[in-house]
Amino acid sequence: MMMHIKKCILEDVNHLQDISYKTFHETFKDQNSQENMTAYLEKAFTVEQLEKELSNPFSQFFFIFINHEIAGYLKVNTDDAQSEEMGKEALEIERIYIGNNFQKQGLGKQLFDKAVEIATTLNKKKIWLGVWEKNKNAIDFYRKQGFVQTGAHSFYMGDEEQIDFIMVKTLL
Repeated sequence: MMMHIKKCILEDVNHLQDISYKTFHETFKDQNSQENMTAYLEKAFTVEQLEKELSNPFSQFFFIFINHEIAGYLKVNTDDAQSEEMGKEALEIERIYIGNNFQKQGLGKQLFDKAVEIATTLNKKKIWLGVWEKNKNAIDFYRKQGFVQTGAHSFYMGDEEQIDFIMVKTLL
C-alpha cells in the first residue's frame, strides 16, 4: 500500500468537493434525516464555499492518498479562520475524514500527525477541535491522542441543533 499526503490547491476544488460529500455522507447518514443531510451538504460543500476556504491564508487542506486514490482529507485553521475564538496560540482541526473503504488503516492518525506537525512548525501551544457528542469512535480516537473535553458548542445539521464537544490537546 502506497500512502502519501498532498496539500490541496484551488485547482483541487472539485476533488475536494467529491471527497467532502462522500465522507461526510458516509459518516453521518445513519444518524440524520436525509433532509438535514442534504441541507448541510448543499451549504457546506459548494464549489464557491470550498474555493473561499481554500483561498483563506489561515486554512489549509490536505488529501491523503492510497495508491493514487483520495482516501480522505484534513482541514486545519489558525488565527481568524478558526470556527471558535481560541486565540493565536491555537490550531483547529476542523475536519479529518476518511472514506469508509479506507477506515482502520491508520490514515486518520497520519492526518492527525500532519496537523501536529503544522501546529509545531507554527509554534502553536494547543490543538483543538469540535466533535459530535454521538461520534464515539472519533471521541475515543482523540482521547487516545491526548485530547481532553473542555466545553461544547452547537452545530446545526439542517434545522437540527446538535452538540459538539470541544476537545483540546496541549502541545509540549
